[in-house]
Amino acid sequence: MCKICLHNCATIINITSLQVTIKLIKAIFFDFYNTIGKFDPSREELQMLACQSFGINVTQQGIIKGYAKADSYMAKQVSVRPLRDMNSEEFNDFFAEYQSLILEGSGFTVDKNIALKIASKLRSLPKGFSLFEDVLPVLEELKQSGLKLGLLSNNEGDIDELSNRLGLHCLMDVVINAEQVGRGKPYPEIFLEAMSRADVKPNESLYIGDQYETDIRGSRDVGMIPVLIDRDINHPDYNSSPRIETMYGIPELLKTWQSG
Repeated sequence: MCKICLHNCATIINITSLQVTIKLIKAIFFDFYNTIGKFDPSREELQMLACQSFGINVTQQGIIKGYAKADSYMAKQVSVRPLRDMNSEEFNDFFAEYQSLILEGSGFTVDKNIALKIASKLRSLPKGFSLFEDVLPVLEELKQSGLKLGLLSNNEGDIDELSNRLGLHCLMDVVINAEQVGRGKPYPEIFLEAMSRADVKPNESLYIGDQYETDIRGSRDVGMIPVLIDRDINHPDYNSSPRIETMYGIPELLKTWQSG
């Protein structure tokens, strides 16, 4: 059974008002990484392989714990200065800190040089992106219900090609990333552009993402209704907006609100 946190809605908006608003929802927008998309092989497998090359034996749970801190750090830093704008020294400093935070989850502390070598090894390993197993069934259900769907990502590169390759092109009405609008989440431009393309208003829009700084705060600031997806159960006590643990929580959330 998918876990959803409903009482937390009261911290951002009156429950009665939210139930009225939710019946007006016309679109749902999604973050990509760790929301609907993941590394393939998994990031845990890749990290363990890279670390083993340097005699560091990390655990899957330790990696998950470390990524919680590392991804929060990335979200904050990239929202201020995208990777594409960093010079080589800034880029190396960033990934040294990012990798160090991942290792801290397994109880390891390494110097900058080792952290960079592990990060470099990680980048050299063959990998791609795939969808979480719950994504396509839920997107198809939401699409059949008449909702518009959108993908918003700070990931750099050809987001349209990625969407097509993963089979999202027939489900997503809007596909957009930070490069297309100049600035990514949490800045308002990407959210506003996505809603404009979908021809919906903020109070007609849900936004699903896994990072507080970029996804939750950014979408809330433009008037959307944010939902945290917490796949790794890193935030069990989160209470700033509705929280789900899988995509199956979205239809359940909508049904619960609509019947309220």
